Amino acid sequence: MARVNPKNGTTIRDINVDGQRLRVGVKAGAGTPLLLFNGLGANLELLEPLTDALEGIETIVFDVPGIGGSAPRLVPYRFRGLARMVERMLDSLGYGSTVDVLGISWGGAPAQQFAHTCGERCRRLVLAATTAGVAMVPGSLLTLSRMSNPKRYTDPEYLRRVGPELYGGAIRRDPSLLDDYLRRLKDPAPIGYLHQQLAFTGWTSVFWLPTLRQPTLVIAANDDPLVPLANAKVLARLIPRAKLHVVDDGHLFLLTGAQSVAPVIRDFLSAPDQV
Repeated sequence: MARVNPKNGTTIRDINVDGQRLRVGVKAGAGTPLLLFNGLGANLELLEPLTDALEGIETIVFDVPGIGGSAPRLVPYRFRGLARMVERMLDSLGYGSTVDVLGISWGGAPAQQFAHTCGERCRRLVLAATTAGVAMVPGSLLTLSRMSNPKRYTDPEYLRRVGPELYGGAIRRDPSLLDDYLRRLKDPAPIGYLHQQLAFTGWTSVFWLPTLRQPTLVIAANDDPLVPLANAKVLARLIPRAKLHVVDDGHLFLLTGAQSVAPVIRDFLSAPDQV
């Protein structure tokens, strides 16, 4: 059964894709729809500041298995399989043509995979605060260990304590910004969180990034303890039709700076196609 979020008009419903129950949020708009791949352990509500700021663009957000409201699964998945499942999800939702794709942090990996595996369905690609996989330039080991710990989702006080150092940028300057983040947060199922980490293990896109033909916008922050700026430079260098945009913020800039980043994304998605 579908329900509409009265605050932002997003229609949220559960759909079945080959036996997998997925929770999907669609916000109506015009033009090519924008499909969003979320971060590690992140439920679709966390992206509401961004989808609100992209008012007028149709957005499709979903919870991967075991995250938010999507059912967990016993068997782990790889990004290629997730890309194909998302393609069938789009078919079930009635999107038979191309979409634009945006991937955030962990979600940047399946977004790249979707652009590669389902290239005919992806018109343009936006990669935010993300990497090319295991070939990434890592942040500090302490920061990465805190990122992999699901305690940041289950213990609000723990997140308030480590959040400024973990995310940097605006949250480092104003930790109270985490309050809105915590209000939107839903605890991930442990097995769903584990499967996300397993999917990333051993994965890299460096060998086929030069084959991507989609115009690509790479957005990164200059104070991101988790994904240093060097990773965005690698992506922008390897993807033939990519351009890099750097923001003065941290890892969660699409949420803390949604109003300033949304026009950059909007201009990129609406720019005339070039051969």
